[in-house]
Amino acid sequence: MVASPDLSGPVLDVAPGLLNAVLRHGDVAVRLTEVEAYDGANDPGSHAFRGQTPRNAVMFGPPGHLYCYFTYGMHVCCNVVCGPTGSASAVLVRAGEVVDGIETARERRPGATDRDLARGPARLCRALGIELTHDGTDLAAGPITLEPGERPDAVSTGPRVGLRGAPERPWRFWITGDPTVSAYRPAAPLRRRSR
Repeated sequence: MVASPDLSGPVLDVAPGLLNAVLRHGDVAVRLTEVEAYDGANDPGSHAFRGQTPRNAVMFGPPGHLYCYFTYGMHVCCNVVCGPTGSASAVLVRAGEVVDGIETARERRPGATDRDLARGPARLCRALGIELTHDGTDLAAGPITLEPGERPDAVSTGPRVGLRGAPERPWRFWITGDPTVSAYRPAAPLRRRSR
């Protein structure tokens, strides 16, 4: 039997423990192959770095809930909230492999290869049918659930993708050699506007 990860622990312990866990919504399930850790007030890359707001309130606990947000004006991404209540931390679910409901995932992501159905945080949410309305979902009660998985044989770590705040921290974790892991891209440099 596989033990469920202790989501009340520190984010850098919880994040790699989520690899191979299965996120399930309806008939679609995704085995997680890549995640990123975000440590609230201790992390300039975190949405909670400057404190609690209506947008990030779910990050402050309790652990085991889903924190969903809208990005780039068109995509939903989701995180698993972890750590003690009141101390904001969460694990961004970056990529995975669709292991159940592949036909539904294909309908939601037309034209994508099976490898790419959930390869990237917005693609993963689209494949699972996760929307902004799922923000705050209790992963123990559903409708979205998190099931434990076997510990991977090898885990790699490196910098988080596309991040300007604390980009050097190796807080991205992925299953070594898994084809569904997304490509690393550093943040694009900011362009100064000419006057």
